[in-house]
Amino acid sequence: MGLASHSDGIKLRSDAHYAPASTFHISLNFCARLISGLIPGGTGQRGTTMAGHSLLKGLIPEDYLLTRLAEDVLQPKFKAKPGKARFIGKSGTCNVAHTNIREQGRFLQDVFTTLVDLKWLYTLIIFTMSFLCSWLLFGMIWWLVAFAHGDLDQKGDDFVPCVTDIHSFSSAFLFSIEVQVTIGFGGRMITEECVSAIIILIVQNIVGLVINAIMLGCIFMKTAQANRRAETLIFSKHAVISVRNNRLCFMMRIGDLRKSMIISATVRMQVVRRTATEEGEVVPLDQIDIHMDNPVGTNGIFLVSPLIICHVIDKASPLYELSASDLLHEHIEVIVVLEGVVETTGITTQARTSYVSEEILWGQRFVPTVSEEDGMYAVDYSKFGNTVKVPTPSCSAKKLDEAGGIARFKLYEGATLGAPMRRRRVAAMVRKSRIES
Repeated sequence: MGLASHSDGIKLRSDAHYAPASTFHISLNFCARLISGLIPGGTGQRGTTMAGHSLLKGLIPEDYLLTRLAEDVLQPKFKAKPGKARFIGKSGTCNVAHTNIREQGRFLQDVFTTLVDLKWLYTLIIFTMSFLCSWLLFGMIWWLVAFAHGDLDQKGDDFVPCVTDIHSFSSAFLFSIEVQVTIGFGGRMITEECVSAIIILIVQNIVGLVINAIMLGCIFMKTAQANRRAETLIFSKHAVISVRNNRLCFMMRIGDLRKSMIISATVRMQVVRRTATEEGEVVPLDQIDIHMDNPVGTNGIFLVSPLIICHVIDKASPLYELSASDLLHEHIEVIVVLEGVVETTGITTQARTSYVSEEILWGQRFVPTVSEEDGMYAVDYSKFGNTVKVPTPSCSAKKLDEAGGIARFKLYEGATLGAPMRRRRVAAMVRKSRIES
């Protein structure tokens, strides 16, 4: 809603797209009367109203942006607060550094997962070195077998070597590659003269198969990782808080750019904030679950078109006592996790993002992105993150519930707007009659 902090309170931007100032008086008078019974020293309606004005000034927006085309709405640009780190990045990366890990050997107990988690450069180096080292090792063994049996010396025609045509380490190394990769050029081959050579042949074949299975499996898992599918699962850049179905709600939008679906997709949300227990223990990253209202009414979501995920801010919500002014000063982070099974591969994928205080817009809602064209539904992703301003009380959901809910706000808003609108209609009719006369 274009809020900017100043020393004398909260001030709103003004431009040609804002509604008349009467909207501000509606919200201000309404919330002032809601809490007038809690303010001592006010005598009469005027005294209680003025006392309410002094308390709520800065919490209620002065005016609202008129609904217009999403392409014309200029989104506010936010800068992250200095010194405030976020738990989850916008791209889904975890902003956590693990230090002082003394038991490094635990990573070697799960070699396959460690290889998959490595960067591509290190994986390719290990892939190349594993084959090269095994070829060199068994090449040395074949050279030792030939040396022990005397195959390297020139013998007569009746001499039978363990491996034919091995005269140096280079020829032994080439024979090792031929055995493990099963090339078989035909110039070198093993004979039945040495039992040890037969055993070494069997061992090298088994070792080669194990290396192939591990390294090829590692390469396949890296290319088919679940986070690759998550690149086409998108989240709105900002989250919004506004009124929906007469309740104050926290909303964000998700979408899938691919035609292949995510099966059994579910969305989870958590609030990460610094809290303190009753015993005085400080929890720097307290993760509090948020109850979700599924847009399709089932356990999973049908993510064919972009969906608005809604969380009703009620008594069980961690955002129950959050107001518009608190959002400007407190540092909270809402984490959103989308999980599901990839239809084409059957691999479970997960996409993550988060919204910090600066990325939560109070008093706005998302514009529609789906329209019907030529007998089918079309999704305009250029409007995916666009929002418009709507009338929304700036006080917290707790204060609204204590005062009677959002229905009283709408009733008071309609009663206050009715008189100015009637006066404008009468003035227009008078001007029209004068012109005609």
